[in-house]
Amino acid sequence: MTETPSLMFQETAEASEAVGRLFANEAQAFAELGRVIAERSPALVSMSARGSSDHAASFFKYLFEIHTGIPVASIGPSVASVYDASLKLDRALHITISQSGGSPDIVAAQASAKKGGAVTLAVVNVADSPLANAADIVLPIHAGPERSVAATKSFIASAAALAGVAQVASGSAALKGALDRLPEALAAACDVNWEPALPLLADAGSVYTAGRGPGFAIALEAALKAKETAQLHAEAFSLAELMHGPMQLVDKGFPILAFVPEDEALASSEQSLEKLRGFGAQIASFSSRDVGERTIKTPTTGHGHIDPLVSLVGYYRLIERVARERGLNPDTPDKLNKVTQTI
Repeated sequence: MTETPSLMFQETAEASEAVGRLFANEAQAFAELGRVIAERSPALVSMSARGSSDHAASFFKYLFEIHTGIPVASIGPSVASVYDASLKLDRALHITISQSGGSPDIVAAQASAKKGGAVTLAVVNVADSPLANAADIVLPIHAGPERSVAATKSFIASAAALAGVAQVASGSAALKGALDRLPEALAAACDVNWEPALPLLADAGSVYTAGRGPGFAIALEAALKAKETAQLHAEAFSLAELMHGPMQLVDKGFPILAFVPEDEALASSEQSLEKLRGFGAQIASFSSRDVGERTIKTPTTGHGHIDPLVSLVGYYRLIERVARERGLNPDTPDKLNKVTQTI
């Protein structure tokens, strides 16, 4: 009997089309953002988000700082919503990422940022939402309805939208080419063979996820998905940080999932993975090149800063299967809802 695909499985496959719609429909919004950033010349970009959306913010932070040199700071939404602080963000660009655009805390943070002098950008899946209606600029991600509690296509589309912001701010032709190729790479990633990593996770009690730069941001997202869909304890670390205190827990058989794109950190990442193997770690790596045993070969956009997003397609498929192997429904974690309202 054929197993019915989960919503998470199906919606992961829809990421390619979502990203294609995003870039086809929002050229004007990206052009406006490029103009605003050029005219305003912000000394700082501030961000507010929670959950998966906060990991998209981390992905953007690395891209934006690498390609523009402008620092990006995360502002806890409770600073405005609970502690009633007045944000001082003159000349800043403030970005809020939210699927629903309705949680009171992020709406309050955006309002405080706007009052403090920032131009506000809402990156949302629901274009007619309190967050979007109050923003100076709205960037809909065009992911469409997402029914699984686990955010897959909406995360990838949010991160792609933010990558587009980094591209227009920097004017990078290399980033532009990679984003043009991203939908095709995402579609091809649906056929990635992630099964070599399955034995590492099926009976694991804990796992590390790791990467450098944009890959670390994706490791953060991977750890969250392991917890919420497969009830698997997971911690995300930069591979650089993993060489410090967290390495003490690594011994024979300890599972590690690494996101290793072909970028400037590749050589140091490979050295770190080799050291971890020496302690007995079992490592599976998502990469467009061979980085050792259990490499999950992943399609490339031609740019290592964007490729971690492509790796997520194979990872989402992997962790969806892990959840099923554990007798869980990845679409409906028993303690979670699709939309979380926080203050």
